[in-house]
Amino acid sequence: MSGTSLDGLDIAYCHFQYINDSWSFSILETQEIPYDTEFKKRLKNAITLDTPNLLAFHNEYGIWLGKKVKEFITTNKLDIDFISSHGHTVFHQPKIGLTYQIGSGQHLANASGKKVICDFRTNDVALGGQGAPLVPIGDSLLFHQYDFCLNLGGISNISFDHNGKRIAYDISPVNMLLNFICKKIKLEYDKGGQLAKTGKLNSTLLHALNSLTYYKQSFPKSLGYEWFLEKVIPIITTTSDTVENLLYTSVQHITEQIASAIKITGKMNASLLVSGGGAKNDFLISMLKEKLTNQVTIVIPEKSIIEYKEALIFAFLGVLRERKEINCLSSVTGAVKDSSSGVIYHPS
Repeated sequence: MSGTSLDGLDIAYCHFQYINDSWSFSILETQEIPYDTEFKKRLKNAITLDTPNLLAFHNEYGIWLGKKVKEFITTNKLDIDFISSHGHTVFHQPKIGLTYQIGSGQHLANASGKKVICDFRTNDVALGGQGAPLVPIGDSLLFHQYDFCLNLGGISNISFDHNGKRIAYDISPVNMLLNFICKKIKLEYDKGGQLAKTGKLNSTLLHALNSLTYYKQSFPKSLGYEWFLEKVIPIITTTSDTVENLLYTSVQHITEQIASAIKITGKMNASLLVSGGGAKNDFLISMLKEKLTNQVTIVIPEKSIIEYKEALIFAFLGVLRERKEINCLSSVTGAVKDSSSGVIYHPS
């Protein structure tokens, strides 16, 4: 799993069991491989490449993924069924029928010597869906004890049951926004929200962010880096203020949008599971708790779930695809029907 926050590659070795009509899981081994500065820059700028160079990078990244996973398998002496790969999203424009994750499945399979299941989003987009979020099937079957599942990665997304169906959508940028601001002072990220905590509110900036038209759209809906580049970055770069104030105001914006998404459901005395890197931002979590007082209990899980829940669920998507069972929900993505998505590659 490689997310929009560009932290690095997450690898998780997972076991799944299906007993008495119920799924259970365990995460047995994990590794995060941080991207170095140059590789991070290449991934971030992949959106600007011409077609031949993008396709070449797609293949190169697939080989790199295969080598890293092979090292992980060898180091931990693992016996695996297959590799389930999300890849790294470069384009996500479902309105024009486009979503594209680099990390060629065939190159990954050849480099690792293992069967690969990947490209989980394209089929859903071909069926008229958003191709995102895909995690809600895992939320529903693996984390059903929680009323809401919230992921705080580069982008925040939420899933919950509504009128007997699973609903999910992207809410707002999170680490994508906060990390962009931190780069102004050559900082990778604001650890624990310590800088943001010292800032003050910029009302003009908050109003500009909250006024973005995406927030008025009804779900299903999803966000990509292109949207952030076009709509959010211009607002931040034209706002003259301290990094601390920009961070504080951005956290205010993020938590307002999340709280609004939860409040609109009308659910009371509910539980909210929070995962992703943003779950370690103490200031953001404290501000979210303030906004949801008396309505929601926020649950911060163990470290392996915070850091590897998305990798776990993409492994699970692979399991469901292997079993030819539904892993993309039309109630979430807006596709014409549920589907079992993912392309299977064998090493050669």
